[in-house]
Amino acid sequence: MKNLLMIALVFVASFSANAQIETPQPSPFAKVEQKVGLTDMTLEYSRPNMRGRAIFGELVPFGKLWRTGANKNTIISFSDDVMIGGTEVKAGSYAIFTTPNKKSWEVVFYADTENWGAPGKWDDSKVAAKVTVDVVTMPMQMETFTMLFDDLSNDSAILGILWESSYVGIKIGVPTSKKVEAGIAKIMAGPGAADYYAAARYNLESNGNMKQAVEWIDMAIKMTKDEPKFWYLRQQSLIHAKAGNKRKAIKAAKASLAGAKEAKNADYVKMNTDSLKEWGAL
Repeated sequence: MKNLLMIALVFVASFSANAQIETPQPSPFAKVEQKVGLTDMTLEYSRPNMRGRAIFGELVPFGKLWRTGANKNTIISFSDDVMIGGTEVKAGSYAIFTTPNKKSWEVVFYADTENWGAPGKWDDSKVAAKVTVDVVTMPMQMETFTMLFDDLSNDSAILGILWESSYVGIKIGVPTSKKVEAGIAKIMAGPGAADYYAAARYNLESNGNMKQAVEWIDMAIKMTKDEPKFWYLRQQSLIHAKAGNKRKAIKAAKASLAGAKEAKNADYVKMNTDSLKEWGAL
């Protein structure tokens, strides 16, 4: 009996070990990352093979919703808002579902990416964009299901879907011009309050030019006077104190203390209180 038990335990251990062996997936995972203009796009999908099978109209029926690949949903992500078929699609991640037909495909970008295959219950409110694109018959066959970014320009890319002898392409527009124009406008307008604040704080912490630090922090405070920031005022108090102007340091610390109390920020309340005591103002 003891020997039989030992044999059983060895068998179970052997089976468990074999179950953990990693083997190739029949539809391997792929990840494609592409910069289009100034926008980052990422595509994650699985790639089944034809393996001698007829695909469209057979394995993938015409007129029925398809997960567009295999395994987990095919997911595309955008770092910026993009345009698809005249519809603005917000930055984020989307599942791609398709309904293939002989001459055209319907392609849907769906906001819920957590389904395994088609959603159990379709929700039209989650459709971020829907386009119909023509099928192009290729002069050769693509054995492995393939998706890629093609026809790249500063303002757009084509998301291509290729399998068997079929190709469809979906144009995705990106806001390159808008982003460049915004960047130019910001530079031409000069530094913002956050830029002055960061530069002044760096000079303080690195024992840099304190005269310059005073000018920069005072400019940051001036630019935010309508919405005072207590952490800006805290740095102003420290910079003026280090520059030898205790009167201005105390004034800034009191303003920072008031703002910190209103925001219920205990750390800044303590720091300002300690400084004001040190400078003889409390």
